Amino acid sequence: MSFSRHRPFGLPVLAVLIAATACSSSDDGAAVAVPRPGTSAVKLCRDLDGALPPKLAGLSRKDPRPASALTAGWGSPVIILRCGVPRPPKMIDPKVAEGSDPDAVAGGVNGVDWLMERRGDGGYRFTTANRRAYVEVEVPEGQDSSTVLVGLAPAVKKAIPEGIAD
Repeated sequence: MSFSRHRPFGLPVLAVLIAATACSSSDDGAAVAVPRPGTSAVKLCRDLDGALPPKLAGLSRKDPRPASALTAGWGSPVIILRCGVPRPPKMIDPKVAEGSDPDAVAGGVNGVDWLMERRGDGGYRFTTANRRAYVEVEVPEGQDSSTVLVGLAPAVKKAIPEGIAD
């Protein structure tokens, strides 16, 4: 006895096709973890998202997945911005403040203070300091990070007021 003539093949086949299409997307966009800040930081981050430039260091904006007002991206390899991240441990490390940590440096660019951390892959991670929400920017190896920070400074100053993040 054959059960195949009574079995609805349409739904299972459709489900397999949808799953295969989702897994084999030709989109080369980056995927990042979306931060989960408190309510006040979410509002500031949304304001920042609206103030971000469409081009950064000559690269077009191409936001990472999943889509969120708390993340943004430019170029390929992608420069990633995440707003509302937790305070980095290095920000309270006395070695950084004394200048004795070779992988982390504090400094400012156009009125925005940043903690710079060298990553193992040759790139850099920058996190705002002295702002009401922490904004993290990952710059891949080979990209001019000073141009990136100069390009982001107006938006950060406009959307994220000076102060101490919650």
